Amino acid sequence: MCGIAGLAGADAARHEHTVGAMGASQAHRGPDGTLHATSNDGWAVLSMNTLLIVDRQAMPGPYLDCETGVLLAFNGEIYNYRQQAAAWGIPLAARETDAHLLLRAWARIGPSCLDGLDGMFALAVYDPRAGKLFLARDRLGEKPLYWRLDGGRLAFASEVTTLTGYGTAPLVLRPEMLSVETPIGADTPFQGIQLLAPATLLSFDIATGSLHQRTWWTLEHRQPFEGTYAEALADFSVVLAEQIPLRAPACDFALLLSAGLDSSVLAYLLRPPVCVTVRYPGQDRLDESQTAAVIAADIGAELVVVEPDHHDFTTVLPHLTGALDYPMGNASTFSEYMAYQKIADLGLRVVAGGLGPDEFLMGYVRHALVLFGADAVLGAGMDAYRPLAAKLMHTAGETLDPAEAVTRLVLRGPDPDGRIGSLVAAAMTRAGGDTARGLTLADLSTAWRPLVMTSDKLASAHALERRSPYLARELVELSYRLPSEYKISGPATGKRILRDAAKALGLPREVWGSRDKLGFSSPVPAWLNGPLSAWADAQIHTALAKAPDSLQPLLEGGLKPGNRFDRTRMQALMAAAWFRDQTVRAAA
Repeated sequence: MCGIAGLAGADAARHEHTVGAMGASQAHRGPDGTLHATSNDGWAVLSMNTLLIVDRQAMPGPYLDCETGVLLAFNGEIYNYRQQAAAWGIPLAARETDAHLLLRAWARIGPSCLDGLDGMFALAVYDPRAGKLFLARDRLGEKPLYWRLDGGRLAFASEVTTLTGYGTAPLVLRPEMLSVETPIGADTPFQGIQLLAPATLLSFDIATGSLHQRTWWTLEHRQPFEGTYAEALADFSVVLAEQIPLRAPACDFALLLSAGLDSSVLAYLLRPPVCVTVRYPGQDRLDESQTAAVIAADIGAELVVVEPDHHDFTTVLPHLTGALDYPMGNASTFSEYMAYQKIADLGLRVVAGGLGPDEFLMGYVRHALVLFGADAVLGAGMDAYRPLAAKLMHTAGETLDPAEAVTRLVLRGPDPDGRIGSLVAAAMTRAGGDTARGLTLADLSTAWRPLVMTSDKLASAHALERRSPYLARELVELSYRLPSEYKISGPATGKRILRDAAKALGLPREVWGSRDKLGFSSPVPAWLNGPLSAWADAQIHTALAKAPDSLQPLLEGGLKPGNRFDRTRMQALMAAAWFRDQTVRAAA
C-alpha cells in the first residue's frame, strides 16, 4: 500500500509545490515518507507516499531511470517480480524491489510489460521520449486511481479528496448512489474527476493535450475449460496451492478470519501469525468466533477478537466516511474498519482477506436464485432470503430473462435511467450465453467496485496494505473458464470446486464441510432502528437542512425504518457525515 499523485503538462514544474501538497494530503497511505520528483524536461511532477513492505531498507519513490529519464510513481505489489526480472533479463540489486523491475521494464518495452505483471497496482509513468504520461490500474481494480483534466494539465491521485483540493469540482449525485449505493463505471460524485477503470491504460500526450484510454486485459474472450470435473479439480487445487502462498509477505501480517470457507482456506494456505475476527456482543447470529478460534489454534496463530458496540459506530462514522472519500455500499464496512484499526494498533503493516470466490465461483445467493429459481433456493433451506427471492416475482407462465433477474437482485433503489439494467444486459451478452459467466461479469460491473475499494481505502486509512490472494491472475482466469456446474452444483452449494479443493488439500472438515458463513456482517441496520434510532434521525435531519436538492432523496430515504438487511439508513448516515465535510460542502 502506497499512494501516488502528480501533474503533467508543459508548465508542470511551476506547480511543484502544488504536487507536494497533494502528496502530503495522502501521507497516511505511506508512513515511510512522502517525496516528489520533477522530470528532467519539467513536464511532469510525480509524488509518492511510501509504505515499505518488500524491503524495509529500500529507497522510497518516485523512481527515475537515469538513462532514459523515465519517471515512475507506484502503488501496490507485483508478486511475480523476481520471475519476470529473470524472464526479461533485467538485473536487480540487493536493495531493489518490484518498483525497480517495473521502471526498467517500462523503459525497455513500454506499456506491453503490464501483461507480464501479476499483482495489484496503480501506477503513473512519465516517459520523456514520447512526451506522455501513462496511468494504469491492475486487472480487477484493487488499487484506486483518480484523474482530472484541467487547462491542458492532467492531475491524478490515489484519493478523490486530493483532487478536490487541487481545483474546483462541483458535487454531482449520481443516480447509481440510490440504485446500487455507489457510482459505477468511471463516475465519481465530483464533476470532472473520474476513476480510471480496472485493467485500463491511459496515455496523455502533453504536447497535443490528447488523451487515449484502452483496456489492456479482459476476461470474456477466454476459452471454456473442456476437461472433466476431476481434471478441473486437480488443476484448480494446484493453482490454489501455488498461488495463494505467493501473496504472503515476508513480514508478520494478519488475516481477516470470518470462519467462512474463503478466509478459512486462506488461513491454512497462508499460515498467518495473527488472525482477526469481529464479534458483536448479544448477536449470536453473527458470532463465528468459536469456529475462528478452532482454526487459529489449528494453524498456531494468535486470534484477536474485536468486539465493537453501537457507541463505537457513532464515534468512527465520520472517520470511516472520510476514509472512503464518498459513500459506498458494503455490508461489512463497519466491521472491516474496526478490524483494520485493531490490526494497525498491533503494529502490523499487511492484512489479507478473502475477496473473490463469491464473484468467480457463484458464492452469492443471488447467483443461485438466477441459476435455479426462487422455489429451489427457498426449498433448500434458505428461507432467510425470502425477501430477496420476492424480487423475482413475475407473471405465472412467463419466463424471467436472466438479465432482468440479475438487475432486480442487485438494485437497492430506483434505476430511473436504466443504467444498471443496461450494464447487466451488456455483461450477460459478453458472456456469450453462459449464465454463470454473465453473473461474474455483471458483478464486476456493479457490486464489485464498492467491495474492492472499501477494502483498500479503509486499510489505507490505517497505513495498512490490503492483499486479496484469490485475485491471483491464474486463479481468476481459471475460475472464470470453468463450467457453471463445476462452480455450483445446487441452490445451496456454491463454490463447489473451492470446497472440494480444500478437502483434496487435506484441510479439516470445519473448513469445507459446512455451509458458508456470514462474513463480516454487522448489526448496524438493527442498531439504527433500535438504540441509535433517535441519533440517526438527528444526524440526517441536520444534513437535510443544508444539503443540495440532488442529495435530498438519498438522505430522506434514511428516515424510513428498515429491516435487519436494509442498508438505506446506513447509506443516508454516511451521506450525512460525508456532506458535513467542508470540502464536500464547498463543492455542493
